[in-house]
Amino acid sequence: MAGVVELDRLKRLKDTVAVIGVGETDYREDYRAGARGNATEKGSGTLNSYQLAAKALKRALDDAGIDKSAIDGLVVGGPMSTERTCEVLGINASWCVSGDAPRGIIAAVQAINAGLCHTVALVYGNAQRSMDTAYGGPRVTDAGILSYVYYAPWGMTSQGGLYSMMFRRHQLQYGTTEEQLGAVAVAFRKHASMNPNAVMYGKPITIEDYMESRYISAPFHLFDYCLINDGGVAFIIQRADMAKDGKNLPINVSGIGWSELDVDSTQLRPRLKDFYKPAHHAVREQLYPMADVTQKDVDVYATYDSFSTHLLFSLEGFGFCGDGEGGAFIQDGRIEIGGEIPCNTSGGMLSESYMQSWNHQPELIRQLRHSYEGTERQVQGAQVGQYVHDVAGKCLSVIYTRGDR
Repeated sequence: MAGVVELDRLKRLKDTVAVIGVGETDYREDYRAGARGNATEKGSGTLNSYQLAAKALKRALDDAGIDKSAIDGLVVGGPMSTERTCEVLGINASWCVSGDAPRGIIAAVQAINAGLCHTVALVYGNAQRSMDTAYGGPRVTDAGILSYVYYAPWGMTSQGGLYSMMFRRHQLQYGTTEEQLGAVAVAFRKHASMNPNAVMYGKPITIEDYMESRYISAPFHLFDYCLINDGGVAFIIQRADMAKDGKNLPINVSGIGWSELDVDSTQLRPRLKDFYKPAHHAVREQLYPMADVTQKDVDVYATYDSFSTHLLFSLEGFGFCGDGEGGAFIQDGRIEIGGEIPCNTSGGMLSESYMQSWNHQPELIRQLRHSYEGTERQVQGAQVGQYVHDVAGKCLSVIYTRGDR
């Protein structure tokens, strides 16, 4: 009975807010500028995190056709502080929090429904390449994810080592091959090659390129790892009744879900025992009934992809294929645009831009708006998009649907 009650409460939030504007910085230019280094808050030859976020927000406001004065809520992501971000942007929000993109979306839905605000800007900027940010090695011994710290004496200081071990377990249990996993990197690079804003635009790879690339943390090859680049992303969420009168076709937030596997996480048990699937299952039991859709209704799919294996685990966990079937499922173009379930259609974090979940949101919105109509990038007739955020056992997901006037 408790589950029924909770689902009923979630359903009350369905389609109560919509995305009205999106904006990103110029990732290819940001990547080249970042190589020169020395980005600070004051700036030194390139944009810092706050400037990148401000640039993205300006583009999102222009896209939405609204003025900055309309913003009364703010979600701040990346290495930025809420206080400094509000100061730089010149916004005194009535509601303001920090977090990653899916947490920010869920928080914004809650805040808008509680009456704390009506128009929320979600902004992210990260000059990580310029600042030589370390996501592995001896400089991350103070990381918030304690498994980094506990396994550091054995060289396991980053997610790369931990996820490669997860994939090795998948290989041993189900017979999944490196060549099968390589389909993810090849497909996402193909999508990036269609995207002029992608860092890896015009640089397709073959499965032979993948197999011949060097190991970083075996069985992970070079192409299983995401990019490290500077950039900024922003999108704007508004109360649905207001969004219908806006410049763009509103894209509704129709489903949300959240579940975490934190018990025993520092001992790696949720990773190696279940591939985080109990969290996937809990989220899908919230998400799909709330949005009144099933997996078969999802036209375009995006997943956090700091490593290629995220897609493999999430497709199994969310029921697009059975346990152990992910390696075979992602073959033969099934995850490419034009395939059965197009995934990370901008190139994702592997090949477009490493924006830590943020760049997936504008891409889904544009696909559902049919912004690429007439080009090879458009997922034809896309009505439903799903984003899955699966990081260190913390699983969140959002369903977007194409709205109406």
